[in-house]
Amino acid sequence: MSATGSPPPSRDDDRAASPVGAPAPGRVYLVGAGPGDPRLLTVRAVELLRAADVVLTDKLVPPEALDLVRGEVIDVGKIGGGEQVPQEETERLLVEHARAGRTVVRLKGGDPFVFGRGGEEALVCAAHGIPFEVVPGITAGVAAPAYAGIPVTHRGVSAAVAFVTGRDVEGRPPDLDALARFPGTLVFYMGVKGLPGIAAGLIAGGRRPDEPAAIVQRGTLADQRVVSAPLAEIAERAAAAEIRAPAVTIVGDVAGLDVGWFGRGPLAGRTIAVTRARPQASALAARLRDLGATVIEAPAIAIEPIDAELPDLERYDLLCLTSPNGARRLLEIARDARSLAGPRIAAIGPGTADALRAGGIEPDLTPARSVAEGLVEALADVEVRHALLARGEEGRDVLPDALRATGAEVDILVLYRTLPQPLGDEARAAALGADDLVFASASAAKAFHAAAGTLEGPRIVSIGPATSAAIRALGFEPGLEATDHTPDGLVAALLAGA
Repeated sequence: MSATGSPPPSRDDDRAASPVGAPAPGRVYLVGAGPGDPRLLTVRAVELLRAADVVLTDKLVPPEALDLVRGEVIDVGKIGGGEQVPQEETERLLVEHARAGRTVVRLKGGDPFVFGRGGEEALVCAAHGIPFEVVPGITAGVAAPAYAGIPVTHRGVSAAVAFVTGRDVEGRPPDLDALARFPGTLVFYMGVKGLPGIAAGLIAGGRRPDEPAAIVQRGTLADQRVVSAPLAEIAERAAAAEIRAPAVTIVGDVAGLDVGWFGRGPLAGRTIAVTRARPQASALAARLRDLGATVIEAPAIAIEPIDAELPDLERYDLLCLTSPNGARRLLEIARDARSLAGPRIAAIGPGTADALRAGGIEPDLTPARSVAEGLVEALADVEVRHALLARGEEGRDVLPDALRATGAEVDILVLYRTLPQPLGDEARAAALGADDLVFASASAAKAFHAAAGTLEGPRIVSIGPATSAAIRALGFEPGLEATDHTPDGLVAALLAGA
C-alpha cells in the first residue's frame, strides 16, 4: 500500500494505536536524491532527511544531503565492478528498522523508480504491510543533458525521448535494432563500457553515422565533463577523453543544439578548493559555482559540539559570540531565546549576527571589522564589568585579554571544538591541483596542512589577518586576502583577483 504525502508519523501516535508492548510498523520513504548537485534535492527530500531515524544511502548521493541527517546513516551503496551491498540486505534493513517503529528514508541517487530498484523495495514494503511513500527525484537522464545544454526534447527537432539502460540485469545490451527505429532522443544510462557496441548497433539498425551524440560524465557536479561527436565517433572520442562512470549518453539531433550555460560566469575556468567544514562549505561552494567556478570541496575540519550548560546570565553585562558555530550552539543550549535576555549581546561578523537573528536574537553590537580586534575597538567607550565569551575550544585570546586589561571579569563558555579531518589521496590531489585554495579560518589552514603535508601549488586565499598569520607560520604566503573578513568577502576577493 502507498502512504499519502503527509509528514513523517509521530512515534507517540504510532505507539498509541498499537497493542501494548507491540510498536506499530514504522514508515519507509523511498526518496530520490537527484543527480548530484545538492541544490537539486526536493523540498520534501530535505524535510524527510531531517526527520529520519535511519537513512539507507547510495554511493551517488551528494555528501551534502547527509549533512541534514540527525539520525543513523547506513551505507548500502553499490559500485559497478566494485564493493557491493546485496539488494537482499538492503531490503532486510528496510523491513527491520520499519518494524522497530522507525522513520526510514531509503535515499537513492536520481529517481527511485528510474533504474533505481525503487519498485522492488516498494513491493517488499507492501508484502510486509509496511506503509511507504515515494518521493521522486530529478533523474540524471534529464538533469545531466540539461546541465550540458542539451534539451532532451525540442520543438521541431525531437518530440520523444527514451531512457534506456546500457545493460540489463544479466549484463546484456538493449535491443539496438528496435531503439534505432525510435523516432526521437535516446538517453543511455550505465552504458560507458558498452558504448562502442551501442553506437555500432544503432548505426547498423539505421541511425545516421553523423547523428549528433554526447556523453556527460558526473552531470550537474563541479567536475562535469562533456564530450560531443557524431554517433560514429562518440565511442572513440569518449575513450580518448577517459570518460568514466557515472555518465549518460545522449543520441539525437538535440545533442547538436548549442544552449550551454553551466560553468559560465566571471569565475568560469577557475577551479577553487574550499576547505571549510562541510555544512559551512556548501553555502560558499554554491556561491562560487553560481559565478561559474569549478569547486572542489576538501573539508579539512569538522565541528563537534561540546556539552555545556548556560550559566546565570544575570551576572553578566556583556555576552560575546565570535562565530556562527558558537551562536548556533548557544541557541541550542539555551533552547529559548528569552533565556538570553539581560546582558548586552555582541557578535563578531555578519554571519554570527545572522545566526543569532535566525534564533530570534538581535545583537546589540556588531563591529565594523569582523575580527576580535574590531570588537575591542567598538567596546572602547563601553563599561564592561563581567563578560561571558561563548566560543570554540581553541579561540584566540585577543578579546578576553583586552577586556581583562580594562578591569573586567571574563568567563569563557566553550561550546564546540574543531577537529581535523583526513584527506583521501584523490581529494588531496584535487585540492592541490586547483587554481585557488581557500581558507576561512586559521584552524582550517593548519588542519589542511597537517592532512596534505603542504600548501604548495594553488594560489592561497585567506579570509583575514588571523588566518594569514597562521598560513605564514606554516611557511607559506597568502596570494590573496579578503578585505571584508567574511565568506562574502572571500567571494569578492576572488572576483577581484580572477
